[in-house]
Amino acid sequence: MTTSERARVAVVTGASQGLGRALSLELTRRGTRVVMVARGRAALERARAEVGALGGPAPVALAYDVADKHAVHPIAGLAAELAGDVDLLIHNASELGPVPLPPLFDLDCEDLERVLAVNVVGPFRLSKAIGGGMALRRRGTILFVSSDAAVSAYPGWGAYGASKAAADQLARVLAAELDGHGVRVLAVDPTDMDTALHRRALPDTESGGLARPETIARAIGALLDDEARAPSGSRSCAADWVRS
Repeated sequence: MTTSERARVAVVTGASQGLGRALSLELTRRGTRVVMVARGRAALERARAEVGALGGPAPVALAYDVADKHAVHPIAGLAAELAGDVDLLIHNASELGPVPLPPLFDLDCEDLERVLAVNVVGPFRLSKAIGGGMALRRRGTILFVSSDAAVSAYPGWGAYGASKAAADQLARVLAAELDGHGVRVLAVDPTDMDTALHRRALPDTESGGLARPETIARAIGALLDDEARAPSGSRSCAADWVRS
């Protein structure tokens, strides 16, 4: 089967719930075969069954922790073996850190290390493992899911914000280094969503004013399809892509 005939293949981390689950559903509706990665096997299998029920390309579920360096090559290898060459890599898995959100001086070093491992080091390793093949094939997209905490200083959000700022810079440098190699690297701020992570961070927030993950997933789908408006190296806000 040629590249033009086969379904596009996407790896989505943090795929068992929230935006990752919504992206897996949205991409499958668009004809993409999704490799869903998440730590919790039971929740991941429930999400995989939901995606599979759409009747599109059959999803693949891989229960791994992206922060585990020993998981990176199994994820990359199994994705290629079970689904095919990866065309799209979405770094969506995120670690918030301890709650209630502590000031930085009250944050344990081990908690900071865990946040950085999930939000920065894991995506770096996975980008190396999968992005190299993209560069050799001269096609592919790597998307980092960012946050407004990457650019604004919110008390208590120091570990998360620092990790997302680092991931944004990682995306920019990768885009510069991969310029001319056919690999597009993007970052997107999904805006505040009604997700488990947001409820953990701010349990008293009313969900009525928060965006639905499904709405943001559709916006990200539009962003991915429009290279002219979202070129490699750009950082977009999903709210700008939500259709009224």
